Amino acid sequence: MTHGPLVIAALSIGLVAVASGLGLAERRKPPDASVAVSANRIEIHADPIDAFDPREPTRRQFGALQFRGGLVLRSTYKEFGGISALRVAPDGKRFLALSDHGEWLRGEIVYRDERPIAITNAEMAPILGPDGRPLNRRGWYDTESLAEDDGAVYVGIERVHEIVRFDYRGQGLPGRGQPIAVPPELKKLPANKGLECLEMPRKGQPYAGTLIAISERGLDIAGNIIGFLIGPQAGTFSVKRGNDFDISDCAITPRGDLLVLERRFSWTAGVAIRIRRVALSTLKPGAVLDGPELFFADLGYQIDNMEGLAVHRAANGALVLTMISDDNFSVLQRTLLLQFTLLEE
Repeated sequence: MTHGPLVIAALSIGLVAVASGLGLAERRKPPDASVAVSANRIEIHADPIDAFDPREPTRRQFGALQFRGGLVLRSTYKEFGGISALRVAPDGKRFLALSDHGEWLRGEIVYRDERPIAITNAEMAPILGPDGRPLNRRGWYDTESLAEDDGAVYVGIERVHEIVRFDYRGQGLPGRGQPIAVPPELKKLPANKGLECLEMPRKGQPYAGTLIAISERGLDIAGNIIGFLIGPQAGTFSVKRGNDFDISDCAITPRGDLLVLERRFSWTAGVAIRIRRVALSTLKPGAVLDGPELFFADLGYQIDNMEGLAVHRAANGALVLTMISDDNFSVLQRTLLLQFTLLEE
């Protein structure tokens, strides 16, 4: 079932909940009760989104992106929701995501032709710290960003400005993580405007082996968004901020472009998102990154509080972008999974 204008109206009514996810209001803290550390198999119900623009159901192209399909995801499992980061495996099926309450989500996307139609083999489990206790028990629950690198994953924790490394080979869910050293400047980011973007360039790409970390809205003296290089080639840089957009995630394409997912909130206009493309070759300490807008959408389209972005190469060679939304655990918002093909790759 495709959700259209009625859901969009409900989203407008629920902008306070979206504002909570943007740091404009106090968001619900996770429960302190003990949780199991083993993975829980969960069922995720998926309703199809056949038209990204309900006003023009046959339209497929939006900026430089072509809509493949989407899903509205629901689950009765109490920890499902608040999805804030996503990585999709090269096969386009397996994915790893995390919620901002400190939970892993793992599963597989099922396709009919190129359209996503369901989620299967889903499981969730708490993200564990080095002592084996869930991160959220120590207050490290705003887990907002995710990077992968050849057998390891890195999780950025927004409010406490930490990055935790996990060994991960794509089987099961990651075990205990170990905090890594971060630059002192990263610790000075605003409390609810910390890391939203983590990426690790692949071998052969600029800055391979160095974490790229960008804040949501930690600003430099020029009003641009602060980013960090963490690893062998350390330093700081900025992403040019414009039109009141903040960073919500990023992903690196195989050819070496940094795609930056951004989000804007207004009490009068609601939520809007866009994606910009930045060449990794322009990244260096002290640089101010900028690039062309590939995609823009507001509440007239099938969006919500989009916080996760991943890329993978389809079997036909197309570059596929997958986005997922953070519903802030609100009944007025939705968990959406959207897929597009990048036409200008």
